[in-house]
Amino acid sequence: MENRKVLIIGLTWPEPDATAAGTRMIQLIHFFISKGYQVFFASAASKSTLSYDFQKTPVSYFGIELNNSSFDRKIIELDPSIVLFDRFLTEEQFGWRVQENCPDAMRILDTEDLHLLRTSRQLALKNKTIDWKSYLNNDTSKREIASIYKCDLSLIISEFEMQLLEHEFKVPKILLQYTPFLADKIDVKTIDKLAGFKERRHFMTIGNFKHLPNQDAIFYLYQEIWPLIRKALPQAELHVYGAYVTAKVQHLHDPKNGFLIKGWVEDKQKAFEQSKLCLAPVRFGAGQKGKLFEAMIHGTPAITSSIGAESMGPTSDWDDRILDNPKAFAQKAIEIYNHKESWKQAQAGGFKIINENFNREFHENLLENRIISISDQLKAHRKKNFMGSLLHFHQYKSTKYLSKWIEAKNLSNDKIIE
Repeated sequence: MENRKVLIIGLTWPEPDATAAGTRMIQLIHFFISKGYQVFFASAASKSTLSYDFQKTPVSYFGIELNNSSFDRKIIELDPSIVLFDRFLTEEQFGWRVQENCPDAMRILDTEDLHLLRTSRQLALKNKTIDWKSYLNNDTSKREIASIYKCDLSLIISEFEMQLLEHEFKVPKILLQYTPFLADKIDVKTIDKLAGFKERRHFMTIGNFKHLPNQDAIFYLYQEIWPLIRKALPQAELHVYGAYVTAKVQHLHDPKNGFLIKGWVEDKQKAFEQSKLCLAPVRFGAGQKGKLFEAMIHGTPAITSSIGAESMGPTSDWDDRILDNPKAFAQKAIEIYNHKESWKQAQAGGFKIINENFNREFHENLLENRIISISDQLKAHRKKNFMGSLLHFHQYKSTKYLSKWIEAKNLSNDKIIE
């Protein structure tokens, strides 16, 4: 592949210190840089104070506009060999423009996590049922599956989601690549530098509060689980970290009962390494859980739900720390908090999961080989994806014509103002 330019179109500007999605995106950017690609990052979103500083990297970055043909001119000039869409919403907005103006570029979709799965589980929870599969046929599913078919490859962060796409939606394997969170091996020297059982205090949880599963988990902790833990451990505290704290979440701040809303923390590593236990009772959601990934890396044992532990390593390595009943969840938290041997066993399980399931070198090599294989035979690859060509057929391009209508309307309004 002579042309080694990658254009990444971000739904947002990455915020790795605030969101798991931001961490994931930075990992993918580092992957492309390490493989010798020239990386360009573009987004139509506004930057925030937590946005990643690309000035310290070789990445070229620029803003783009929605529903504006200036993007067409930009991508023709750039002429990338690969375009990566950050979540299906970005593919909907810009995919047709890439297909028309840069048809030979390989199109990759990073789903982050399957929004269709998160939506199904949220609807099930709202309707007080565990039968989330009955909600799979939702509008988000139709849109996200369409974006997967319209791309040459989709990166799936969860093995569970790989199986769901293959078995429930019959998406061909040739369109999917399992690429989890990536981590370097945790060796004995690294472990020895971490704070031990006696040096750590209190409980913690963390998560971006724009993310509804995180909000739900905090209210669940506050209402159902923390009172049971606090009763047994009256001196213990739960430190709740996370960016974008809402007024509803801030209202839970209760120093008298040790429930402390700390908000965004600049040094996540310190927050993990000074805490004895991470609590993550996730009741709906999808993908892999950044809070559990980071907890394991920093040697902080975690207790979670069946949804939280999904695709976070073999359940056998979690021992009995996967619990959906609030009373059992609290009892396990109390046990590990009080007993050094239980704590050390849980910590060792986390290191094992990271080293055996999130190996950076292994998964980066798989991804690189897959990209090369598809790029070298892109036309043949696309011939095998009839559904993708069907969705690109002009009669089905509703997003394209909606975008063109909005652009024309905006131009018309500008002339009226002049």
